Amino acid sequence: MTAPAGEWRLIREERRPGPMQMALDEVAAETASEGGPATVRTYRWDPTCLTLGYGQDPDTVDWEACERTGVDVTRRRTGGGGIVHDSHGDIAYSIAVPAEDVPGDLLDAYHLLCEPILEAFARLGIDADYVDEAVPELYHPACYLRELHPAHDVVAAGRKIAGNAQYRTREAVVQHGSLSYSVDAEAHLAAFDDPPVDPETFRGRVVGIDELADVDREEAVGAVEESLGSWVEAGIEAETGIEAETGAGTGDGQSDGIGSLDRDGSWTDAELDRARELAEERYRDDDWVRSPPGDRK
Repeated sequence: MTAPAGEWRLIREERRPGPMQMALDEVAAETASEGGPATVRTYRWDPTCLTLGYGQDPDTVDWEACERTGVDVTRRRTGGGGIVHDSHGDIAYSIAVPAEDVPGDLLDAYHLLCEPILEAFARLGIDADYVDEAVPELYHPACYLRELHPAHDVVAAGRKIAGNAQYRTREAVVQHGSLSYSVDAEAHLAAFDDPPVDPETFRGRVVGIDELADVDREEAVGAVEESLGSWVEAGIEAETGIEAETGAGTGDGQSDGIGSLDRDGSWTDAELDRARELAEERYRDDDWVRSPPGDRK
């Protein structure tokens, strides 16, 4: 499988608060569904942010500890457990693409959109792949401590190194995820309410890129960005037989060719305004963040 042909933009790593990052993922989906470019991007959490899975019980969070240590909290539209994304140790990515351009089967779409992530690890000299066999759960509320499943959990050296999740609207698919650059087990566990796992056990389940490759964070981010861009270009060429147009573009999805990639893509002012609106109405709203799904207005 390869990336679908079409108009794409690569938005390189930006530092923003978690609610805004989640809003931008949603905006990227809206843009793709409305005929604008599909988006691949990397991003950075600033400040550190705990993202809860869509259906996660808010009682699993130590809200006082998060407030005391300055950890932001928001809730994703994807399922799964909570993840603490710290500004140094976490490298985030997302892909937003029209739904008609990817397989309808969830697992097939997941594997397609994970291709550039596995390639990024290969670029870093890390042998990462889906886990060979199921590994039992340690603590359900934490994403990295849930059961590891061969269908979708990416591991390296026998430990989880990336968490990925996906959601669909009627017209678009968003896949986002986190690659562990450096593991801070104590900070991760501190965000949860009395987890039955100690830091040593956490480090036995989760590994960082910095433990497996002699690269700094900037190099690791660069590998992810280059992999995302090359994946798009290879997909365009494979589907059309024409080398992808590459370079700075207008960001409006318009091109003279069948497929193109703007490697220096950016958000429009309208997209940023829409994201700020969504961040306040949803991703910073207590009803969304602190209520179970059945209790939300």
